[in-house]
Amino acid sequence: MNTRTLLLAALLGLAAAPFPAAAAAAAPAAALPGDSAYRLADAYTDQAGRGFQLADGRGRVRLVAMFYTSCRYVCPLIIDSAKGVEHALTPAERARLGVLLVSLDPARDDVAALRSVFDKRRLDPARWTLARTEAAGVRKLAAVLGVRYRALADGEFNHTSALVLLDREGRVLARTEKLGSVPDPAFLAAVKAALAAK
Repeated sequence: MNTRTLLLAALLGLAAAPFPAAAAAAAPAAALPGDSAYRLADAYTDQAGRGFQLADGRGRVRLVAMFYTSCRYVCPLIIDSAKGVEHALTPAERARLGVLLVSLDPARDDVAALRSVFDKRRLDPARWTLARTEAAGVRKLAAVLGVRYRALADGEFNHTSALVLLDREGRVLARTEKLGSVPDPAFLAAVKAALAAK
């Protein structure tokens, strides 16, 4: 009788336990690394008016830069630099890379301004996102990416012009301040290595 009771208790325990697939689905995602940019929880809006958070890009290697839409000189070069990296990749590598440009000028860069640049530059919506967040979010992201900036009296910005490579977990892997359509060879090698990593 004792064996029968133990067997019944074991069967009831198994019946009450969730199936492995259900347990996996219910388990929270693994914690982000402490140095991940994806720990920033600010709300962003993209060029199509969709809201998102940086952590929504988890799982994809990304190039990230900061710009503003009314910039006439350096910011277009930042876009050209990211395009140069894209063009140096194979189609398979290119498909796995995301590009995120975040505005330094949330007061003026609304969705329409982002969309205008997006359309004029003929950016691919499968890979490119132009985004805005509030001023506090701009400051936090700039700090994480090592971007220094300040607003000038004429409405322009002095800012670090850099492409920053984030791994799938949002950690900074590499950066370059060499701008132009021909990518920095060391930075390109880091992008390719990140895309090849499992």
